[in-house]
Amino acid sequence: MNKRIIPLIMCGGAGTRLWPASREVHPKQFLPLFGTRSTFQDTLKRVSDAALFERPVIITNNAYRFMVLEQLAEIGLEADVLLEPMRRDSGPAIAAGAAFAQTRDKDANVLALAADHVVRDTAAFVAACREGLAAAEAGHIVTFGVQPERPATEYGYISPGDAISGQVRSVAKFVEKPNAETAAAYVKSGYLWNSGNFMFRADVLLDEYRKVDTASVEAVSDSVARAGSDLGFVKLDNDTFAAAKSISIDYAVMEKTSRTAVVPVACGWSDVGSWHAVWELSDKDGQGNAARGAAVFEDSRNCNVTTDRALVALEGVDDLVVVATQDAVLVSGQKDANGLKRLVAKLKVVAPQVTEDHIKVHRPWGSYQSVDNGERHQVKRIIVKPGGRLSLQKHHHRSEHWIVVRGTAQVTVNELIKTVHENESIYIPIGAVHRLENPGKIQLELIEVQTGSYFGEDDIIRIEDDYRRS
Repeated sequence: MNKRIIPLIMCGGAGTRLWPASREVHPKQFLPLFGTRSTFQDTLKRVSDAALFERPVIITNNAYRFMVLEQLAEIGLEADVLLEPMRRDSGPAIAAGAAFAQTRDKDANVLALAADHVVRDTAAFVAACREGLAAAEAGHIVTFGVQPERPATEYGYISPGDAISGQVRSVAKFVEKPNAETAAAYVKSGYLWNSGNFMFRADVLLDEYRKVDTASVEAVSDSVARAGSDLGFVKLDNDTFAAAKSISIDYAVMEKTSRTAVVPVACGWSDVGSWHAVWELSDKDGQGNAARGAAVFEDSRNCNVTTDRALVALEGVDDLVVVATQDAVLVSGQKDANGLKRLVAKLKVVAPQVTEDHIKVHRPWGSYQSVDNGERHQVKRIIVKPGGRLSLQKHHHRSEHWIVVRGTAQVTVNELIKTVHENESIYIPIGAVHRLENPGKIQLELIEVQTGSYFGEDDIIRIEDDYRRS
């Protein structure tokens, strides 16, 4: 009987190809782009059948760890969460996941998946996993080759070779992203899209990686062996992990090993690498227009609108992308993903904040959102989850006034501990040691009015913190 598979979910990327919705601090894998769940949550649900899959391993970073936990809780799943000290691309990340899987079983079967991909046919994907499992157990590194739906230029391709077992084939060669003419020739010749998802025995992957870069594999393996525990997370050792070379798994292993195999699959896969890809996957009206949020179309065709709050109205235009968030608006042509990449590179120079964070900032206890600010004041809307509490802290440059609009707050101000109900308020003077927490069963919502000379987050002096940020 085949052993079960350990899913390894790669969740540390910070892609800005879906800017302004996706940003450095809150990237696309955590966004509900299609329906109510994020692609990260959908990926986890896809590999949640306990008959085939074991408890998943998620590899992410310190900035995303609480979003990972929150989104796991929302879908009722648990996982082992590994924290990378710094980004080293997919090679060291997958090696770390494989080394960790070996702490459960030295011959563990691992399925490495990107957290930001879409699969519309879960049954076909799971069938492909079953198809490829025997080849993986036999020592092959199996990649999933997607049957092309069109001559795409945004994906690499795989030329399948001889049959290995069932539908599984050897890999004759990997090829880079082609131009349109070459892509058409590849599709005609039976090439497959390279999905960038893999299945392998942990020991095989590490052995093949070690042949190419022994030092990096040893560094990553040492970082797993020396990992610590922090609030339930597995924190990889910083110094040893830092010694690993930053490289993708494709360049590190897949293009060099002789053990590759490919299982063809038609499962409605996309890496959601552009707003055009989002449009392709979205429901559309009779004129080809897709909308998430409030949008009205008149004499417009093949447009894609995503809006947080403002109504977007389009008239007399074709093939446009409009993405409206509360602090940025993108207007772009549908098909030039490279143009957006160039735009975001320019924004990182002239307006870096809009590429890094949203107005709504997520924290492990909830979120806050800037509503208004001036030279001597700032107004925020704060949400605290049931049972959540902020750090015990003080400020040198601002006082705060909290007005509760929903729920119940328990507030500490120096020696005073007070319960503040809806339509009540409390004042925190400059320099006062204070803390806000939600002792109730519903979300706590309040308006915070700050007055003073400086409002930066670095004026938060944490004295005590549940999330070890002090």
